[in-house]
Amino acid sequence: MSHTSVRMWNAVLGLVCGTLTSAVQASGFALIENGASGQGNAFAGAAAVAEDATTVYFNPAGMTRLASRQIVVAGHLISTTADFRNQGSAESPLIGGNPLTGANDDAGGLAGVPNLYYVQPGGNGWAFGIGINAPFGLATEYNDDWVGRYHAVESDLKTVNINPSVAFKASDALSLGAGINLQYVDVTLSSAVDFGALCFAALGPGTCTSTGALPQQADGFAKLTGDNSGDLSWGFNLGLLYDLDSATRIGLAWRSEITHHVKGHADFTVPAAGQFALDGGTFIDTGLKATVTLPQSASLSLYHDMNSNLALLADVSWTGWSAFDELRVRYDNPNQPDSVTTENWQDTWRYSLGAIYKLNSMWLLRGGVAYDETPVPDSMHRTARVPGNDRTWLSLGTTWFYSHALTIDVGYSHLFVPDPKINNTVESSIPTLSATLAGSYDAAVDILSAQLRWNF
Repeated sequence: MSHTSVRMWNAVLGLVCGTLTSAVQASGFALIENGASGQGNAFAGAAAVAEDATTVYFNPAGMTRLASRQIVVAGHLISTTADFRNQGSAESPLIGGNPLTGANDDAGGLAGVPNLYYVQPGGNGWAFGIGINAPFGLATEYNDDWVGRYHAVESDLKTVNINPSVAFKASDALSLGAGINLQYVDVTLSSAVDFGALCFAALGPGTCTSTGALPQQADGFAKLTGDNSGDLSWGFNLGLLYDLDSATRIGLAWRSEITHHVKGHADFTVPAAGQFALDGGTFIDTGLKATVTLPQSASLSLYHDMNSNLALLADVSWTGWSAFDELRVRYDNPNQPDSVTTENWQDTWRYSLGAIYKLNSMWLLRGGVAYDETPVPDSMHRTARVPGNDRTWLSLGTTWFYSHALTIDVGYSHLFVPDPKINNTVESSIPTLSATLAGSYDAAVDILSAQLRWNF
């Protein structure tokens, strides 16, 4: 690689790692936005298209189809709406079951997700590549006085995945690929703590009333942060690409589970009326540990060239979300009970269809639809941190071949989301803290993606 190419590579790598943000919009908190060329097709046929270096992520076997070295730099703007409407949220019946105070709120917002890929064709049918992307992400944030504050305020999960890959053309029809995934994860979770409800359990209503420690009137705060910087996690992925004939090919891709061992810190803000908790050795700032398993996935894709101007795409993908059965945080302080959220998520399927139309030698037009299942089993297991539901994609896009060296892809998707309903109760070893959040969300997602391909 030339000195100019090396400088460009280093600059782009710094940009990706330095600006990574996250947004939850795909199944669970998976991010399928790992390339912009496929965005206009709703990622239909992603494991079979293999038209640019983003194939490093979607199917490494596809690298054998690239004739020259290529860098792809992609960015995605994701706008989410998650507007909560309260429908009977209440404190624990053990302390009266009164309605939860606080306003409705919208946990949505705008986030950016960057990707970077490089592919180097080799001799004798070999190809090599590397991808840097964010396969999982979560970003929801509410005001700290909203009605569901005891369930969630801020939820932020960032991942950076470094994916060196290799591919080999085993025959004229068959290519095989494999990659290693080195993954970094950073997590922030926060919520309000009802020290009035806690006081009723610890000291009794009479004592708490005299000190002003009443339910919903003596809120504190808990903020948990952690990462796996001291123990980076790894997994691997495999791919196969097979040409049925000159017009049709199928792709099969699989990515392994990756288990993250997170270490971090818990910071507690305790109101004056909550001093009794500190005297009991709880809600004192402490270290924490958590183990999170991110799921395996598999995709089967089809690409069929109808004629010189039109190609049809199809895809079915599976994600093993049943690996995410609970979120448990363990504290170094032996007096602080574990924080536990039972998830009981289910495996999901995603189905997509798309088309690519060659308008002329400089322009491609793209379209696609997809149906993406939620892993959340029911309203009782839906949480304010991940208030997702099944979603239907409608996507459009275009590709502009500016020159032999430079190509620009742009894609847009709107995701239609049926109103997610929630009836979730806080899990706690202290029953008076078991507030229930009941209501529904008005939800939608818009995604705008763009990428630059550079052949050299």
